[in-house]
Amino acid sequence: MNILYLLFNAGSGYGGSLRPMEKTKKDLFLNNTGKRVLFILFAFILTYIVSYIIDPYAPYWGTFFTRPAWEILEDVAFSVFTSAVISETSILTSRKLNKCIIWTEKPLKRLIVETTLNMLMVLLINLLLTFVYVHCADSDRAASVNSILSIEETKGMIHWIVVSAAIAFMIMGINTGDYLILNWKNAAIKAAEYNQAAMEAELQSLKLQIDPHFVFNNLSVLSELILEDQQLGYDYAENFTKIYRYMLVNSRKDVIPLEDELKFLDAYMFLIKHRIGDGVEFNISVSKDAKFLLLPPMTLQLLVENALKHNRTTKKDPLVIWIFNTDQHELVVKNTLMRIGKNIDSSGIGLKNIDRRYRLLSERQLKINDDGHCFTVTLPLLKV
Repeated sequence: MNILYLLFNAGSGYGGSLRPMEKTKKDLFLNNTGKRVLFILFAFILTYIVSYIIDPYAPYWGTFFTRPAWEILEDVAFSVFTSAVISETSILTSRKLNKCIIWTEKPLKRLIVETTLNMLMVLLINLLLTFVYVHCADSDRAASVNSILSIEETKGMIHWIVVSAAIAFMIMGINTGDYLILNWKNAAIKAAEYNQAAMEAELQSLKLQIDPHFVFNNLSVLSELILEDQQLGYDYAENFTKIYRYMLVNSRKDVIPLEDELKFLDAYMFLIKHRIGDGVEFNISVSKDAKFLLLPPMTLQLLVENALKHNRTTKKDPLVIWIFNTDQHELVVKNTLMRIGKNIDSSGIGLKNIDRRYRLLSERQLKINDDGHCFTVTLPLLKV
């Protein structure tokens, strides 16, 4: 047994020690005990492979399989033990550094400090274990080691340093990749969570915008009706209350069945008839199957209100509004064009509100067409 033999064993232990990355999160590879054991064995095997690649003609390899089985097992056991000791020490070092030098904040400083500390500790531990291994061996082995000093020891030490450096960079690359991938995944998850929260907040904000758009148009009519006809004003107020209650309940929902929306529209048309009279006509034709599909709440009310706002409504030439479905799971809301004027003051709540809500809820978007005679909005009907 010579010093090269011992150094190879120490070198194989070194491989398992280097660069366990940060363990600040439970999902990190080396935070799992079973995976850490596999990692140690992988580093142990990798060390022998690198050692052989660097110097395949070393005397160590020439006599490896000619030694007694118990001696080979003893060397392997010692190397695995060395790998475990150095690996756990490196993991502890990494955890301590996580508290003061974080990879994502000071990568260069972390790289230099952790590399230096690991190299020093690996060297110290390997020298200590080698010393213990040598002096705990029998007298014949100790004598054999003491009889060979200069050339063999120097050659073995240089070889060990080269192998250690190669393994250090390999292990460091594996752990760094594990760390960066985990952080990338966490960043992607957080970004998705923030985006979802922002979308939900925006969607809720868009829902709340519906209320004043509806209220101000109808309260002004109600005040006039009360002065002109108290009974009609009472009926109008009762229907308005029912509709507003319906809006409050459904404003908490992202989508509602088309059937519910059409029922709401029936009640809403009662208000329109008393606001406009015969100045508007409705033609609604929706199949039974389509009524079970979904759309954002109060969509039809917004489209009807938008049509009334931008077009003339007279008894002689009434505004006509068609609502019908297609075989492509779409709902078409179409009205004749009788524009009041070119420049109409608009809050931008109507069509923009509907378009934005669809963008938040589905990949399918609404279609808008203005051919000069009719204004058409095609709404995707969503499935559960």
